[in-house]
Formats: sequence, C-alpha cells, structure tokens
Amino acid sequence: MRQSESSPGTPVIAVVGPTASGKSELGLALALELGGEVVGADASQFYRGMDIGTAKLSVPERRGVPHHQIDVLDLAQEASVATYQTSARADLAATRGRGRVPVVVGGSGLYVRGLLDRLEIPPTDPVVRGRWESELERVGPGVLQEQLASRDPEAARSIGARNGRRLVRALEVVELTGQPFSATLPTREFLEPTVLLGLRVDREVLAARIAHRAEGMWRDGLPEEVRELDRRGLRRGRTASRAVGYAQALRQLDGELTAAQAIEETAVATRQLARRQVAWWRPDPRVVWLEHDAPDLLEQALTLVREVSPG
Repeated sequence: MRQSESSPGTPVIAVVGPTASGKSELGLALALELGGEVVGADASQFYRGMDIGTAKLSVPERRGVPHHQIDVLDLAQEASVATYQTSARADLAATRGRGRVPVVVGGSGLYVRGLLDRLEIPPTDPVVRGRWESELERVGPGVLQEQLASRDPEAARSIGARNGRRLVRALEVVELTGQPFSATLPTREFLEPTVLLGLRVDREVLAARIAHRAEGMWRDGLPEEVRELDRRGLRRGRTASRAVGYAQALRQLDGELTAAQAIEETAVATRQLARRQVAWWRPDPRVVWLEHDAPDLLEQALTLVREVSPG
C-alpha cells in the first residue's frame, strides 16, 4: 500500500525507543508506504526554531508527508501533556477522517502514552507548582522524594531521587487532589488498535551514534541557531532552554564551556536521556522490539501492522 491506498482498518502505528535510534526515519518510511501522516511526540520538537538540536526532519526530508505536533509552540511556552493530549488526539481523528494512517513518532514516553492510552490528566496550579519548585531548589530532589514517600510510596519509588521535575509534579497532584499521584499514571490500555514498535540498539553502538550526532549538531551550526533563539527569548522558556544540546550551547555562548566541552556534555546528557527512554518502555509488554539496523526493518514493521489490521 502506498500513499492513498491506506486501509480504513489499519491500526495506529507508534514508533518509540531511545534517541538516535532512527525513529523519525522508520516513521516516515511507514507513512510513505501506508499512506500515513506523522504525529510527533517529541517535546523538544514542539518548539519553533529548535531544529538542529532536536534532529527535526526538514520539510524536504519529510517528502510530502504531513507532520503534526511539530513547530507548534513558541519558545516561552511550556509543553504540557494535557495540552498535547487534546491537540494530538484531534490530529489523530483528523488524519483518520482523511482516510489516512496515523504514525506516532517520538521519544517522550509520557506524551506517547498520553496520546494513545486511557489517561486522565490531573489538574495543575501554577502557585502550588511554584511553591514545590522553590522547595526543590532549596532542599534538592532527595528531600522531595522523602516527602513524597510519606504520601505516595509507590510514586516515590517509581520516580526516584533524581527526577526533580517529576517529583514536583507528583507532590503538586497529591496536594491538589488528595489522591496518590500513582493513581493518575496511565494504564497500559490503548484507546484503539495500535501497533507499538520499539527500536533496539546495542548500548555501545548507540553511544557512538549519539557522539556522532552531537558533533554533527555543532558542525551544522547549533551554536548559531541557539544565538538567534536567545535573541528571541530562549532563556525565558523553562522547557525549551533546558533541552539537551540547547542548555549546553547556551553555556558555551556564555563562556562557561568550550565547544568541545559543550559537545561532550551534550553527548553525556543524551546518553542519560536514552537510558531513561529505554527504562520507560522496557517494562511495557505491548512493545514489539525490532533491531534498528535490520536490513528488512521496514518489512518487519509492515508485517506487524498487517497482523493487527482486520482481514
């Protein structure tokens, strides 16, 4: 099947896995083969102008395939799963309405699950969140984990003592709802038939790919991109300014790092991100893992899609 030959019974396809594993390329190939449209699930790619450091496919590289949830936020806006869930589900429905196949691609696990799984987003309050963020800055994530453990031991164990941002969110939800944050986590239940494809990469191979990507970003002009974004208010964006690569490039522009140090720190932070992404998806039994460099990768993926499709 190609372009307009998609079957109305074709399931939603999602391509997940660690950064630098080739998700964008496989997602594009599947969309071209099945007559699909891509729905992005990479929080950093939401931002207009953040191109080089997010490995965003350029318009020519998209080969005419519509891509949604890319370039939808200004730098100062904060990405949220709740907002994404509403708008991305509308994209899925509109894609279906055009008789085309939604192909979800991205490394932000909670965004993928917020889109595809049964998940009710708990409320948020900027005052409450701001108070917990101040507490995080004052005492550090270890103390926040201890406070969360007294209210929601399951969430404290799941989040760990390093992810300050998620600890703040968990404590915010507990305070606002009076319910455990763990009770709001998504269930592993798709809203509609879905094929969840994960790309697997050997750790050493992935580390080499990440190092090569980091070097390529600087070679392709990431510092210059960040300098222009800085003029447009990058530092005012709490989410955008902390993105891997952008935070390091800002420190280079400030004279805190040399180019070589910024590249190395970007590679280290990206490896850490990749480990978190793998850890997020590894326990999910719905993921069908495929070798990223299999010569018949596309055919394997298509076979899995056909197995789920009616008839």
